[in-house]
Amino acid sequence: MNTLVVDSSHVRLAPDALSQPVEDIDPSLPYRFQQQTHFAMFDRLRRESPVHYVKDSEYGPFWSVHRYNDIIDVEIDHATFSSDVKYGGMLIKDLPENMRRTSFINADPPLHDHQRRVVSPIVAPGNLNRLEHTIRREAADILDGLPRGETFDWVDNVSIELTGRVLCELMDFPRADRRLLTYWSDIVNVDLEVGGEINTEEKRYVKLKECASYFGVLFKERMNSEPKDDLISMLAHSEYTKNMPEQEFLGMIVLLMVGGNDTTRNSISGGLVALNQFPEQYAKLHNDPGLIPKLVPEILRWVTPVTHMRRTATRDIEFRGKQIRQGDKVVVWYASGNRDSDVIKDPYQFIIDRANPRLHLSFGFGIHRCLGNRLAELQLRVLWEEILKRQMLIEMMGEPVRKYANNITGVMALPVRIAA
Repeated sequence: MNTLVVDSSHVRLAPDALSQPVEDIDPSLPYRFQQQTHFAMFDRLRRESPVHYVKDSEYGPFWSVHRYNDIIDVEIDHATFSSDVKYGGMLIKDLPENMRRTSFINADPPLHDHQRRVVSPIVAPGNLNRLEHTIRREAADILDGLPRGETFDWVDNVSIELTGRVLCELMDFPRADRRLLTYWSDIVNVDLEVGGEINTEEKRYVKLKECASYFGVLFKERMNSEPKDDLISMLAHSEYTKNMPEQEFLGMIVLLMVGGNDTTRNSISGGLVALNQFPEQYAKLHNDPGLIPKLVPEILRWVTPVTHMRRTATRDIEFRGKQIRQGDKVVVWYASGNRDSDVIKDPYQFIIDRANPRLHLSFGFGIHRCLGNRLAELQLRVLWEEILKRQMLIEMMGEPVRKYANNITGVMALPVRIAA
């Protein structure tokens, strides 16, 4: 089994965001997200500094945007607030040019549009209908194999396993090596401060080059075969992607790999945590499985698997009374927007029958709205349909082990038990 070894013994603690001067608050400190104290910080920032300048951080200075509607306004103006890798891409951290990975999440039109169209057939309605049967079969197999009456790790046995199997189907990736997909995804998102074996960008890059080499073999095989409907074949046979430079190829693979499993597995885990934290909602769900279609977007809002995205200003602009200069980093915090009480009623309540459950920012907005949003929802829906079909009550037996990261709401382990 491929597992990324991390060491969290040297993690720095974050200052109390409620007691320090507001101008000194740095929203990017990973410890707050691991300890779930970032919500109180964002509440204060939405009130006192909704468009906030961070003058000193591990990543240099940046603008931080916290309100729901302000986030949308940044997202839809992609000409002013660019995602292009030539400006830094969507990572808050600036990477050396030789390590920057180009893909449509890190590109502006027209490259963004060309590449996105290449892989979009994978989430076309007809293909999703076909995939539903596969997801249901895999979910049923996983659930039926779980122990009863004893504690096990939900993340490893269910969240990782289901998303890994589905991603193998999407990519026509060797099923026996599916844990490599999780391993490489974790390498992409691990904070170097707790990296253990991956404690420098250079070491991360070496491992990702190994990932690119593995996929390079698959890519050549698909290029020399008849076109099929898997993601690698789509890339290998499109005029826009069949001759990608090395960094662009790696960027595309990383995007599809992380987008295809990392965020959904954390939603699967985080959703179960939420239902255990709100037992009255869990009981409501068991009494009415027809609530699953509303449960799914509420899970996505509540968890917010991707906490933020970075953009870069391409011109000087006044935004909400603040002077943003060309070249400034601008970070939009979905985790804050999804708790904005001016837009979402009772945002700190997990409510599985909300009147408007899709009012969330977890998939982003504008041209970079998550391509796989319907597929993520499909996996969550089918999994919970199969759980309720078996009348399984899954109880947390301890607190979740949360990821030390400011970009992904990750659950690394979750001890649970299914009543016998």
